[in-house]
Amino acid sequence: MKVLGIVGSKRKNGNTAIMVQETLKVVEKEGFETELIFLGDYNINSCNGCEGCRETYQCVIQDDMQKIYPLLLAADALVLGSPTYFYNISSDMKAFKERCYPYELFSEDDRSVWMSINEASGIKYAVAIVICEKYAREDMGFTVEAMTKPLEALGYRVVDAVGVLGAFKQGDVLKQNDTLEKARKAGDKLVKTLKLRKSVEEKLAKLNL
Repeated sequence: MKVLGIVGSKRKNGNTAIMVQETLKVVEKEGFETELIFLGDYNINSCNGCEGCRETYQCVIQDDMQKIYPLLLAADALVLGSPTYFYNISSDMKAFKERCYPYELFSEDDRSVWMSINEASGIKYAVAIVICEKYAREDMGFTVEAMTKPLEALGYRVVDAVGVLGAFKQGDVLKQNDTLEKARKAGDKLVKTLKLRKSVEEKLAKLNL
């Protein structure tokens, strides 16, 4: 099984990157394959609403998102991190989420009937990590929801959502042992979920169910 880490911050050594990597370390330790990407390394345009993906489930915009789609399809789980910008996710993370729209499938005559590619082919899992420089939960705005709701719509079960307060300067989270532990616990929960998935699949196969 493979877990893909996605950092939505331009700071490669910043708090968001540290937290995502802290989660991935736990996953790696348990023998799972991991990969880490920084959205800032990619040129990703926002969705233009052209609906060109309706028949093929593939985006017609030819930019660097085309390099990420295969990684998403190959990954059994995601660990996503974003800083809080004006009570919301970063623009890089927002563009990335928008461009996952091809994986949303709608009934031709009733758009209230829908599902995702992941739902049709088998649910996947995710951990969401949000960093905020302020100290009050309300200053995080709806960043957590902006991270988790699209994931759920895309057929990911969010096994943990980690909100971090009071982290602005590079490395601030390294001074917060309880915060780092939250990242590790999220990784542990993700590992246990993936292991349970594999165990259930094997048992179902033996039972011919």
